[in-house]
Amino acid sequence: MGKRTVYAWAAAAAIILCFIVLMRVTPAIPQPQYYHNFADKRQFFGIPNTLNVVSNLTFIVIGITGLVLCHYKNYFNIRSQGERWGWTCFYIGVITVGLGSAYYHLEQNHPRLLWDRLPMTIAFTSLMAILITERVDEQMGTFSIIPLLLAGVISSLFYDDLRPYTFVQFVACVAVPLMAMVLPPKYTHSTYWLLAAGFYPLALLNEGMDRVVYTLTFHLVSGHTLKHLCAAMVPVILSFMLANRTVETQRRSLLDTWKASRTKVKENGSNPQNGTYTQTSSVPADKSD
Repeated sequence: MGKRTVYAWAAAAAIILCFIVLMRVTPAIPQPQYYHNFADKRQFFGIPNTLNVVSNLTFIVIGITGLVLCHYKNYFNIRSQGERWGWTCFYIGVITVGLGSAYYHLEQNHPRLLWDRLPMTIAFTSLMAILITERVDEQMGTFSIIPLLLAGVISSLFYDDLRPYTFVQFVACVAVPLMAMVLPPKYTHSTYWLLAAGFYPLALLNEGMDRVVYTLTFHLVSGHTLKHLCAAMVPVILSFMLANRTVETQRRSLLDTWKASRTKVKENGSNPQNGTYTQTSSVPADKSD
């Protein structure tokens, strides 16, 4: 068992332990009824809450596009079956995010909220499984797809207690950019992971400022509608990454690359004639530790 695999199992055990502690020491957090009172209630063409419904088309379009390209002549150059399963689950999650969110916003209430959140957990957990497959261990990543998906789905079933869903969302938001930074990538264009991860906190910020944004834009668009558009940028950016990436010949983490660049800048600054610098260790493309 490689070192990264051991660390991954240890991290999984720590996450499970944290979840158990969270559920035992904190009180249940019910979904407040006022959550469904969004700022933009306008209706166009007979569609209730029109912009909050229609803005979900972006998820459906990019999800269908990505799913097709994921399987059509291997356009995305996916090199293992585990990765293909992971990306397939991700794009199915994206499509159902659009469908589920549109269904919820047509009639906003507690029961329909399940169909808004459940698909998001599929997308979150699929990305975690993809990164494990690509950067830790292919067998472990492939094996993790089903347990991670089940954890996400089960967390969304507790719509009268926000703790499980919030925990899964928080873990995914932290784990995805962290793994993208510290683990050596199998492919190029790894910075796209961080760019995509940055749009989700922006989406949450717009959601929290729903009425403020609606007021500042003179009732043109609400924060929740912008949340949908920002969140849709995540699969858009990741799809561009898949379309442009190639196999990385020298596997160095983004963190190591940044350290090496900083070292080069410092050494060139202190001695302009010295263009050499000490390179951080790299992991060959075919090595798994």
